[in-house]
Amino acid sequence: MNLIDTTEQRIVNGESISYEEAVRMAREWQVEDLCELADRLRRRYNGNRIDTCSIMNARSGRCQEDCKWCSQSKLHTSDIEIYPLVGADEAVELATYNAGKGIGRFSLVTSGRTMSDGDIEKSSEIYRRIGEKSDIYLCASMGLLSREQLQKLYDAGVRRYHCNLETAPSYFSSLCSTHTTQDKIDTINAAREVGMEVCSGGIIGMGETMEHRVELAVTLRDMGIKSIPLNVLNPIPGTKLEGTPALSDDELLRSAAIFRIVNPEAHIRFAGGRTLFKHLERRLLHSGVSASILGDMLTTEGSEIDRDKKMFAEEGFTV
Repeated sequence: MNLIDTTEQRIVNGESISYEEAVRMAREWQVEDLCELADRLRRRYNGNRIDTCSIMNARSGRCQEDCKWCSQSKLHTSDIEIYPLVGADEAVELATYNAGKGIGRFSLVTSGRTMSDGDIEKSSEIYRRIGEKSDIYLCASMGLLSREQLQKLYDAGVRRYHCNLETAPSYFSSLCSTHTTQDKIDTINAAREVGMEVCSGGIIGMGETMEHRVELAVTLRDMGIKSIPLNVLNPIPGTKLEGTPALSDDELLRSAAIFRIVNPEAHIRFAGGRTLFKHLERRLLHSGVSASILGDMLTTEGSEIDRDKKMFAEEGFTV
């Protein structure tokens, strides 16, 4: 058996890849071998069906937080739309449209550290109305909520909560000083306490090292996360990271593969920044990726649903 075979067998037998070994693999293995192992694990644990979801930027701008990557921070000068929580009719229309396109999940995503109780009530009513019109699976991404707020969303039909760790815990304070990784973990734990599944991932290309990416992958595994959005930084003018150089194709492939190898059973999900690596999407689908957000990506350009579904089918996947 070669190195790919023996490593795959160890993982299948229940052995976790340690942080140290994952760093060595990411640094020393040939990228083709990493991608081959990641693809084998994806096929074994997730099959050939792409897990799909969609999002709506349901409140934009005026965020008090200082996350260096984010155009929605009021500390930045990015040219973005600013608006309060969307109306129910608009959200219901988009959710039912996405359901009609065969997308499995729908999430409202809001700017800001948290939500007021009043906006949670409004959001809950939106979710109830979506549930009356469609059977699409409901998710939410609304910042650092309390257990009581999460319970209200759960009671309205939300079954998955999204809260990205964003980057390695050891690197997070270099990018944000107004909240912590532990604040995010506390929200994730509260979401689980009320019965929700959890989706959590991060952004790569924010100046972190491969060691930081492995640290994030291991942290997510140790937390038992089964849906991991893998965003690629799109340096937005007006933010603190606007001049950040793009990752190479080799780094992108190695990063996606190592997230899969460390988290063999999780869905590794295409998320934000896809416009930067369209030329690499098909290869990434055979390097560990098994899921995708479809449609618009918050404040950055997304990808057209039918184009994506056609590409998935051409690469041997179903939606």
